[in-house]
Amino acid sequence: MANGLDIFIITGLSGSGKSFAIRALEDNGFFCIDNLPAPLIPKFVELCQGYQEDIMRIALGVDVRGSQFLRALPEVLTEMRGGGHHVQVLFFDASDDVLLRRFSETRRPHPSAAGGSVQDGIARERIALESIRALADKVIDTSDFNVHELKREMEQQFCDAPSARRMTLFLTSFGYKFGIPHDTDVILDVRFLPNPYFVNELRGKSGLDREVEDYVLSNAETRAFLDRLYALLEFTLPLYEREGKSSLTLGLGCTGGRHRSVALVEELQKRFGGGSLRVHVKHRDIDK
Repeated sequence: MANGLDIFIITGLSGSGKSFAIRALEDNGFFCIDNLPAPLIPKFVELCQGYQEDIMRIALGVDVRGSQFLRALPEVLTEMRGGGHHVQVLFFDASDDVLLRRFSETRRPHPSAAGGSVQDGIARERIALESIRALADKVIDTSDFNVHELKREMEQQFCDAPSARRMTLFLTSFGYKFGIPHDTDVILDVRFLPNPYFVNELRGKSGLDREVEDYVLSNAETRAFLDRLYALLEFTLPLYEREGKSSLTLGLGCTGGRHRSVALVEELQKRFGGGSLRVHVKHRDIDK
């Protein structure tokens, strides 16, 4: 038999942060599915065992409001644990006042209100989930958490050590003549740097060619710009990560997107290479 999987069952009160918790686990390498009916869990786990090279940790968000689920969950847990899997049930809770505020902010009806007030729905759901709460390996009260704090709590308790988790930096070069990319967090205009396009022997080349790279990087202002940009990213990326961002997309734009921006993106990739940061590069307009 294959080795057992690490399985987290995410359940609890509506508005307690279950969906945010699942996203935090997904950002840290868990294979996640939300709103999976309990009777389907054993079959799903069986399928995952066939892909254990890629799937070792699973988080399943389960809706426990139906009476059929309430009856099925204990049997499902017994079956999974008997099959050699490490199963943890995480029950998410929050105070009534906090749940009321969250539903008020989102203006969504409570799923257990049945035409009544949100307060009625919360009370009804608490009673319905008492038996599930008793099965939980851990109860997580999110009353004092915002979404960023909940993400950190999930990472600290259930994910790899912080040093093993890596933020992703997406570096994009582009040309302003083709429009700015819409999927970037930060855009920097590098058209203030000397343009290799006006050097005849460099015009037909790109920032991937050594001659263009040397031309761009030999400029003192270019080197000073890169040093400051690298220092800024080293300072800000951990702060973005602390606030819950798992990636940052930085766009560097020159006129045509073939020379300066490409050379700078390549140089930044080299500077970050070998560290804990994952770096992905895209040269949007290099072939235009």
